[in-house]
Amino acid sequence: MTILALEIGATRLAAIEIADGVGSDRVQEIPVPRQGAWGKVRELLLHIAAGREVTAVGIASSGPIDMSSGVVAPAQVQEWQAGFPLVESVQKLFPAASVAMALDGVCLSLAERHFGATREVMDSLSIQLSETVFGGVMVGGFVVVGRTGNAGQIGHVLVPGHDGPCGCGGRGCLESVAGAPALTAWARQQGWGGDTVADLAADAQAGDRIAVAALERAGAAVGRAIASVAALLDIDRVVVSGPIATAGSGLWKPLHSAVAMHARLPFLPGLRVVPSELADLGLLAGAGVIALTSQNEDPRTAQ
Repeated sequence: MTILALEIGATRLAAIEIADGVGSDRVQEIPVPRQGAWGKVRELLLHIAAGREVTAVGIASSGPIDMSSGVVAPAQVQEWQAGFPLVESVQKLFPAASVAMALDGVCLSLAERHFGATREVMDSLSIQLSETVFGGVMVGGFVVVGRTGNAGQIGHVLVPGHDGPCGCGGRGCLESVAGAPALTAWARQQGWGGDTVADLAADAQAGDRIAVAALERAGAAVGRAIASVAALLDIDRVVVSGPIATAGSGLWKPLHSAVAMHARLPFLPGLRVVPSELADLGLLAGAGVIALTSQNEDPRTAQ
């Protein structure tokens, strides 16, 4: 029985076999290509399958998606903007396999529920701060999928005090403050000389004044968004992942301060916000959960 997990991420295409003893060193990944995306996905999957019969494939994809039709249109894959039938294409590649897909945030939430920091709680929010900002919500132990499969878009929660343009076409979204392009652009405007969000995180760790200020600005925005979602959904655990959200990052102090300032309702004193322990395996781990769930079963029932 060969089970595969596939990630269509903001910056990478990745795949892994889901099996005992298979670790992160077995992940196959490439940057999102400018063209020929399906060909690259096909190569990754066939390489992992290695000629064996595949029985299930789980897919975590950046949005937007149409879960009922299996069509994706992630902003990072330009040639898929009109909609690409990803589930159908994978099904044709492995005719005997059950193929199931969910939004990246849904898979992130499932991964934290099964393997990470929300295993012992029923109501939670999982967030990833990377090239984009996305998340997934668990309510009563079940993942919230939404009408089209696109629930959990915390990156487009509005943040008070910010009005910058967002890639979605709106203004003042969390992603326009805490997403990697926004973070690095703001820092460069202040005189920082780095290039990537990894550089920014490293410089902040080394005490660079502008890099520290960029993380403080992002942390405060993330904390305000978390306080809003916590009040709306009555959650008691939030897990934050991504290159700027590792333990010890300068993001955390302003984040916790913002949560303490704004999450003041009497039912929220137990709210905890913690860093993820899953590193960059969250989406593939969640896709593995999807793969192990029947194709005909709604992913929200995967506990």
